[in-house]
Amino acid sequence: MIFVFTGIVEEIGHIIYLNKNNSGAKIKIGAKKTLVELEIGDSVAVNGVCLTVVQIEDRAFVVDVMNETINRSSMKLLHIGSMVNLERAMPAGGRFDGHIVTGHIDGVGTISEKKNDGIAVWYTIKTSHDILKYVVEKGSVCLDGVSLTVAEVDDGGFKVSIIPHTLNSTTLNNFDVGMVVNIENDIISKYVEKLLNIDSKKQSLTKEKLIEFGFLN
Repeated sequence: MIFVFTGIVEEIGHIIYLNKNNSGAKIKIGAKKTLVELEIGDSVAVNGVCLTVVQIEDRAFVVDVMNETINRSSMKLLHIGSMVNLERAMPAGGRFDGHIVTGHIDGVGTISEKKNDGIAVWYTIKTSHDILKYVVEKGSVCLDGVSLTVAEVDDGGFKVSIIPHTLNSTTLNNFDVGMVVNIENDIISKYVEKLLNIDSKKQSLTKEKLIEFGFLN
């Protein structure tokens, strides 16, 4: 089963308990809205990382985090008291306000600049070429679980401009220079790359290839 998120954060939670060892980590997260109708086995995006609920308490839920997830994301930097963005998986028939988010982090970036611009705040995120090749101006990107529009892109990173509502409803208001953030690229770009086989064979899109992939009869 594929769980889909939208990048629209429902609430800010906080880390109550965190135990890391060689096998992974167990994290207890304090929350309120996220707990409504939440069941064991449900998926919750925590700073953009899709995690499975293994225990539910009165004002918190518990998740297990495997080493693969820790190594590819900023989860390794969390500590007791850390604030995290929370979003439950979108229900069937739910309103789609952001963009398609899977909760599978592609990598991380570092905040290299923060600048006020009227009511908005600009952030510059430096990251690797493997992530930047999927980032396009006016396209979508997910930072710590927040769906955002890319404002500018260059060879070293990209910029986003964030409105007050988003800043006040998420942890982005606490972003500062030097902080590491989770990045999930728009999955559509990765499917297009796979379909066109850009990296390996440099093939162009042909009628035969569309038929092969079931887009034409």
